[in-house]
Amino acid sequence: MAITVEKLKINFKTLEEFKKFKEYGAQELSMLEDLEANMVEDDSHSPFYGIYFGDKLVARMSLYRRDARFDQYFDPPQDYLELWKLEVLPGYQQKEYGKRLIDYAKKYKMPIKTNPRMNSRAFFEKMGFESVTYEMDRDRGENPLVWYPEGVSEQKHS
Repeated sequence: MAITVEKLKINFKTLEEFKKFKEYGAQELSMLEDLEANMVEDDSHSPFYGIYFGDKLVARMSLYRRDARFDQYFDPPQDYLELWKLEVLPGYQQKEYGKRLIDYAKKYKMPIKTNPRMNSRAFFEKMGFESVTYEMDRDRGENPLVWYPEGVSEQKHS
């Protein structure tokens, strides 16, 4: 069966599926509130992308575009993607779903920043992500990983 990444619709079915993921929190709850207040429709802007196995959502991530003026990571400074909540349900791991989501994000040819959970760091490194030089003010206890498209490197701070 072909593995395809889809932009997820913001609807009750999708939110119901999200409850199966460990990384279920404020983002989803605010989407739920928006839905219940009828502010959101199926086609409204969703930062979530996912992979279905049959009609079951088995992998997902969120991608946010960040404006170049907030870029403290990449040289030259530019718009970049922030990747969050990449998660594959147990039983569907080790089947390339996570790799497929990462490859989808890389297709934008923009730098990508993520803050991996401890146990996913090795996965991101295998996908070509690298650590950045830790900076107390910028990173605040997080250890972000970044992916550089061609022609982009780490921003040097004095």
